[in-house]
Amino acid sequence: MLHLGVVSIMPDMFNALDFGVTGRAIEDGLVQVSTWNPRDYAKPPHFQVDDKPYGGGPGMVMLYEPLHQAISAGKHALGKACKTVYLSPQGKQVKQEHLCALVENKTPLLFVAGRYEGIDERVLEQDIDEEWSLGDFVLSGGELAAMVYMDALVRLVPGGLGHPESKEQDSFMQGLLDHPHYTRPPVVDGLEAPEVLMQGHHNNIEQWRRKQALGQTWLKRPDLLSACTLTDEDKQLLTEFKQEHGQACK
Repeated sequence: MLHLGVVSIMPDMFNALDFGVTGRAIEDGLVQVSTWNPRDYAKPPHFQVDDKPYGGGPGMVMLYEPLHQAISAGKHALGKACKTVYLSPQGKQVKQEHLCALVENKTPLLFVAGRYEGIDERVLEQDIDEEWSLGDFVLSGGELAAMVYMDALVRLVPGGLGHPESKEQDSFMQGLLDHPHYTRPPVVDGLEAPEVLMQGHHNNIEQWRRKQALGQTWLKRPDLLSACTLTDEDKQLLTEFKQEHGQACK
């Protein structure tokens, strides 16, 4: 079982995980999701979790004490192997292979979702192991980012998908982007699905898919392609793709 925890002042947002792939994984006992609310550790009567920043300026900053106590409670519940992750635009963008390793090692993860202008820096110094980001933009809070990463992790849990081979064909799993997909009808609005996919010749289909994955990566994410070790067959397939799409690639 993969145990995922979240520290958030809006824990009800994570009810969205009860649907789809994550919902089935939770129901089947493959994943456990727990939440801790800093307001439960704030002082009465107002149970305040934020205050004005020292030095002035707009917005509010999440207080150290209630956030620290909520994180401590989460760490205690998840165990010593727990890794604590703060969702932040200043964090690193995590790669698929890193998530695969965490799932393979069954590493418990505690996500910390900040709000307002941010959290007291001393929480980062005291409690956070890593900072993760979805990209170079800012959200209103870390909850949505946490759910995105949790969904990505659950897909990798053995048994988490109805068809285990599905995740093996996902983008980034082999270092490349995914190949294009088609379904019925064979012709729609004058656009035809590739004939090779409907002929039933598995070797030809696999070769076509590999060529398309190489080509799509070359077109959209050449940085990924440069990091891959290509076989002689891969190089030939990529050359063929470039020749076939020469006009479209100019």
